[in-house]
This record gives sequence, structure tokens and C-alpha cells, in this order.
Amino acid sequence: MLKQIESYFEFTRLGTNWRTEILAGVTTFLTMAYIVLVNPAILSAAGMPLAAVTAATCLSAAFGSILMGIVARYPIALAPGMGLNAYFTYTVCLKMHIPWQTALGAVFLSGVIFLALTAAGIRQMILRSIPHELYAAVASGIGLFIAFIGFRNSGLVVADPETLVGLGNLRSPTTYLALFGLILMVALEVKKVRGAILLGVLTTTAVAWALALTFLHAGGSSSGMLSPTSLAWAQSLVHWTPAPGGFHALSATVFQLDIRGAINKGLLEIVFVFFFVDLFDNLGTLVAVTKRAGLISADHSIPRLNKILLADATATVFGSMIGTSTVTSYVESTAGVMAGGRSGVTAIVTGLLFLGAIGAAPFVGIVPAAATAPALILVGSLMLATITEIRWTDPLVAVPSFLTLILIPLTYSIANGLGFGIIAWAVLHIATGKFRRQDWLLYILAALFLARFIYLGAS
Repeated sequence: MLKQIESYFEFTRLGTNWRTEILAGVTTFLTMAYIVLVNPAILSAAGMPLAAVTAATCLSAAFGSILMGIVARYPIALAPGMGLNAYFTYTVCLKMHIPWQTALGAVFLSGVIFLALTAAGIRQMILRSIPHELYAAVASGIGLFIAFIGFRNSGLVVADPETLVGLGNLRSPTTYLALFGLILMVALEVKKVRGAILLGVLTTTAVAWALALTFLHAGGSSSGMLSPTSLAWAQSLVHWTPAPGGFHALSATVFQLDIRGAINKGLLEIVFVFFFVDLFDNLGTLVAVTKRAGLISADHSIPRLNKILLADATATVFGSMIGTSTVTSYVESTAGVMAGGRSGVTAIVTGLLFLGAIGAAPFVGIVPAAATAPALILVGSLMLATITEIRWTDPLVAVPSFLTLILIPLTYSIANGLGFGIIAWAVLHIATGKFRRQDWLLYILAALFLARFIYLGAS
């Protein structure tokens, strides 16, 4: 039986094994487990029950990741998407005064549109129309993006009113722990230690807790040698806030979506935004993860693409039915890929851990940002390897690729970076008379992206 499973997931061809896949799945889970706490906090601001959204977040991530692993057999994990959950709450529900049940109905409709376009082969055509140089730019841009998130979470980079960003406080416990974790992970990676990222995360977590307990003990003495910042950090780590959960909590949001209300209120514009942003965020993440894992074919096509897209669309529909915003592929999956994950078993392991998190939500907060931030920095730096595939001496390729690469982290959006890259590619090829009729879909994509930016600029 075990041999049959290994054959189904192509362990031999991919050069992987059970130990590697399990370690990769755990690594992916650790780098994206923050969503279990962050997504409920955002959606509860729209009036959704916190306990129910916590359970729905875990269950939708488990469902999407396991489905992706079994059906598409890729190491891509899914969960409610950041950015789309903020749009759901702060724009749709709070600014437009749309009930969260109706907003969930709009998410459901966007998922159904996804399924229809996937079944018709249109999403696959969109992926194939994107030049492979932009694939490389997206992968590198996402590398910069997730590294930037790691720098921010570690406290190395902070907001600055004068220069937008600046250097953080290097004396902060979070910062020096993150630097320790980064050095440890790189050293383990150089020595080719399997599961280097996971070992780094776990070791940094252990050190963080040991220091926190030491700080609290010292803070209770009369020495007065510790700064208030150190004591506050230690207290926040040790006294983390348990996240409520449990399957029973789902009853408050399961099947509460109002599809008829979404249609009657004419929320086509909202459905379009959910659909459009998820489409291109998903495409960018998909390209980045599969390219980093070496799973893209020589002709730049992605095997079993239709199954990947069907799993993603089905997860969005499922998520809306149980009570959460759009579910999408996570760029943090690259952490599992860097840990050696190559098959769907990686995604299945991640999904099972999310399933377990429903009942063990309080323990998700044990892993501090100082432990996961260096993982994101390391993965981001290694993803820049694809930058060499871009023909930088050709302006027709270099300029669109640069815009894609740099605007993903600067605008905090994969969709924005990819959009500018596609528009620039189309405009420059038309302006220089080098456009080809067979690239008609790329020009349609450019027009759609342009319409999206015009819409965002007017809103």
C-alpha cells in the first residue's frame, strides 16, 4: 500500500521521501500558521463571530491544502488570503455597509466563476499567455516580497514618516533573535542539513522562550537592569492570547452566506474584485512555487494545471460556505519547497496540521515572529535565483520584468506587480511594432489590468 502511495505521488521521479515531505509540510505550516490568528481578527471586525471564523480559517486551509495535495499532487498550501480578507471587512462590510453574510455570498459567486473559467480552460489559457520571462520576474519579485515581510516581522525594517521605511531597533529581542535564527538557518543550509529551515524555526522558538522566562524572572528582581521593552516582549510571548476554536463554533457561520442578497444588491463589482485579485495573486504564487520546485516543464508549461486551478476554485467555494473570505494559494509554500517538499504529500501534511489547529488553536501562538521571520528572509533570498533567466540586455524584456519584480514588494501585491509587467510588455511591443497576433490574449490581459488600475484609482 505504501509503495502504491509513493508511486502515485511520484517519489522516485521527484527524488523525495516521506521524511522530507513531512518536514516540508511542517515547515510550510509554521510559516503560514499566523493566518489562524490574523484572519479571525480581521473578519471579526466585520461582525463575524471570532470563534467561528477561527474554526473556518483552519478548516478551509485544511480542506484546500489536502485537496491540492491529493488531486493536483503539488506542494502548494492554501488558506484565506491576506489582502482579500481586509477588502472583505474594511471596504465591503464597513465602508459599503454590506452584511457579512451577503459579502460571503459574493465570495461564493467569485468562486463559482473561477470553477466555470477553469472548466472552460480559460484560466489555463491565461497562464500560458504570460511570457516565461515574466514568470521569472514574478518568482524573484515574490522572493523580495516575502523577504520584506520577514524583515518587517523581525523588526529589522520599520515604518518611517520621512523615508517610508527605515532601520529598526537592533536591540529589540525580536530583532536579535531573528538574526540568530537567520544565521543558524543559513549555516544549516550550507551544510546541506535536511529540514534546515524547520530546525532553525524550532531552535529559535526554544531560545525565545528560554530568554522570555529569564527576562520575566530578572524583571521581578530588584536589579532593574532590563529595559521595559525586553520585559514587555517577554510578557507578550509567555502570556499569549489563546485563539478560540472548535468544530462546534462553526454553527454560527456555516451556510450563513446570502447568495440571493449578493445578486439582488448588484454586487457584481465586488464579485469582480474578489475574482480578479484572486486570479492574478494565485497565478503569481503558482508560478513562483512551481518554478522554485523545478516542476515547470521545459516548454514553460505547468503539468496538471487544470487540477491545480480546480482545487483552488473549489477551496474558495468551500470557504465561503463555512464562513471565511477567499481561499487562495499561499506564497509561504515556497518555505516547504526550500525544505525539500516536491509532492502533494507536503500540502497534505500542512492541511492535516491546520485540521489539528482547530482543537489546538492556543498552541499556534507558541511560535513567535522572531522564529518564522528568518525563514521568510532566507527563502526570499534564494528565490532570486530565477533573476538570471531574464534577458536584461533587451529593453523589451528588461523593463516589464523590472516593473514586475520591483512593484510586487513595493506595492505589497503580487497582482499589482504582474499587472504593471503585462501592461508594459504589451505597450512596448505595440509601440515598437513587434506585437504578434498569436499573443492576443496577453493584450486582453493588459487591457483588463489597465481597467483594474483605473477602477482602483477612481475608488
